[in-house]
Amino acid sequence: MQEEHIDESRSMLEKKRWKELLGEHQIAKRLILAACFFIVLTCFLHFRGVRMEVLEIGTKAPRYVISQTDFSFLDEEETQTLKQEAIRDIGIINKLDEGQVSLFRRDFENSLIEHQEWRQELPRTPFEEIYSLLDNIEEFLIQARFTDERTLAKMRSMNISLIDFFAIPPSSPSESIVLPGALWTQLKRQLQTVKGAYPETIDYLVDAFSPHAWKLQQDFALERSVRQKVQSEIPDRFTHVGAGSQIIKKGEKVTQRHVAMLQSMSSALAKSRNLWAPLTLLNSALIALSLMVAALFYLYFSRRELFKSLQQMVLLVTIVLMCMALAKGAEYFFLSPSFNLAEAGRFPLLLPFSTLLICVLIGSEIAMVSAFFLLVIFGASLAVDYIPFLLINFFASVTTILFARRLHKRKKVFAVCGKVFLSTIPMIFAFNLIDGSVFDYNFAFDLLSTAAFLGVTAILAVSLLPVLESLFHVMTDMTLMEYMDPDHELLRRLSLEAPGTYQHCLVVGNISEAAARAIGANGLFCRVATLYHDIGKLFNPHYFTENQLGGFNIHQLLTPSESTHVIVAHVKEGEVLARKYHLPQSLIDVIREHHGTTMVYYFYCKQVELMGGDATKVNEKMFRYLGPRPKSKESAIIMIADTVEAASRSMDEATEESVAEMVDKLVAEKAEDGQFDECELTFEELGRVKRAIVKAIMVTRHLRIKYPERQ
Repeated sequence: MQEEHIDESRSMLEKKRWKELLGEHQIAKRLILAACFFIVLTCFLHFRGVRMEVLEIGTKAPRYVISQTDFSFLDEEETQTLKQEAIRDIGIINKLDEGQVSLFRRDFENSLIEHQEWRQELPRTPFEEIYSLLDNIEEFLIQARFTDERTLAKMRSMNISLIDFFAIPPSSPSESIVLPGALWTQLKRQLQTVKGAYPETIDYLVDAFSPHAWKLQQDFALERSVRQKVQSEIPDRFTHVGAGSQIIKKGEKVTQRHVAMLQSMSSALAKSRNLWAPLTLLNSALIALSLMVAALFYLYFSRRELFKSLQQMVLLVTIVLMCMALAKGAEYFFLSPSFNLAEAGRFPLLLPFSTLLICVLIGSEIAMVSAFFLLVIFGASLAVDYIPFLLINFFASVTTILFARRLHKRKKVFAVCGKVFLSTIPMIFAFNLIDGSVFDYNFAFDLLSTAAFLGVTAILAVSLLPVLESLFHVMTDMTLMEYMDPDHELLRRLSLEAPGTYQHCLVVGNISEAAARAIGANGLFCRVATLYHDIGKLFNPHYFTENQLGGFNIHQLLTPSESTHVIVAHVKEGEVLARKYHLPQSLIDVIREHHGTTMVYYFYCKQVELMGGDATKVNEKMFRYLGPRPKSKESAIIMIADTVEAASRSMDEATEESVAEMVDKLVAEKAEDGQFDECELTFEELGRVKRAIVKAIMVTRHLRIKYPERQ
């Protein structure tokens, strides 16, 4: 029973530890985040491209290329040959000279008018009917087309309409010929459909036209249309290539046929992977799961504070997914047959995008680890030349981190990308030197594509940084620099309405920044946060000694509990004022935490005196700040600097020993009171913080030589 109780206790402690680590209400959200990332990563690894040898048409192949699988490709040369052979069966297509037809008709009409013998031969036919039939004959002759028997047979096999087409022997278009009898037979049949036309009239008119020799003209437009129709009916020719067959020899001139073979082989290899087979899917899922677990183990053991923050985990995953989307988009753009830009994007610079964002928003260490993580994924999934891609992206990522660690202005992002571009030129030169392409257009293309990638990176980073900062409440150095502007309304009010408090904030800022830098914390954040940490004193500035310039202390008119209430209220009032002016949450946290749950000891002692020295009659909680205690190293440092700076003003003589003794005492009191229990400051870091604060206090209280008075 005792062992079961021990096991149950251990289980409960383990569950409690995980709840504290992950957050009681965040486990479901974390599982959703992990599932989404796992699915996207699996798809990214599963649907990977196949990179083939990039050959430029007209150049000489640098090496042999052998088929890696069986495939069939669209043989455009063979197809074009078949189409050319097919249109050779199409001869000249002729038509009658419209002018000659019209002239013959007019002459015939004039002869009918001048010679009236036709009225005896056609007693039933009026002239109007003859005139109408002549319109039909003229239209029929103008629409008629003439070509040889082979052309008609080819057109018939292509299901091209042969109405108005008539066979004639091959002849020159300039020759005059008597039209074939089939034409006049068809003309008679067509005229017989005209209402009121008598057979003898039709025979009379046709007999007048048929013996005439007509001049032909070549119908170029119709001939071209027929040839195009014939070519369109010819099916594409596919040629089979077996695995192991030689596609191109070393030094052979590259043609469109070679490029088509390589593209078809790439498609065949992609299909051969059998993407929807269960084992293939399982393989991709296991690789994705392994990579994900490795990343989570690193964060859990090395960056515990990041692992515990759901907000930062979502931010990190968001940036990684955006970089993966950018990579897939670039791969499609450069490898798509529609664009055919594979040669121009041989060394795609993809990692500086994520490295820059992670370095600025999260930290340089995570940026470097993320670069390694993405290098593995991209190298395994993208259709890139692995070694050059890995080296140039790794080098560019390291350079990006070196220059982006302390970005104070957004426009400096472009300068960082410019420096990264300059740093990659030697490596691009080296790769082209190996390929022997330093002095041709490949080197220029590589430089231009690298510049384009970094230009897109800079534009996207500048556009996305404010959005990500706002969505995830991240305080970057660039945002901090904006909040240091003395023209900010809160700082301007503080300098005018509470000048003593403003000066106090400036000094505390210098001290806390020096202490933060001593342990690798964010010194700039400490400097900015201290500018706003006492803005609550704007409600009642004269209740605080640094603003009492006339020598009168208003607290002499108040009881200790009333004074404590006014003093403690500046924290809550500062939070209200900060939210009114839309200060970031991280600055609001410092306002709330910079006093923790410490005691307003001066007025507590006053109250004890009023109670006759009996501390049991005084409620200690009435003289404490409401908290919470500092939850970050920066917040704890600001608490120490704030306390030490205020205490140092009461020192008559400040030596390094006396200041160090005072700092040790105040920090020990805070530690004993449990104020540092939630901020993860180690004893070693606390020692460095104290030494840095002592040094900063001595600098702020340095002595000057006394100048002699003028006589």
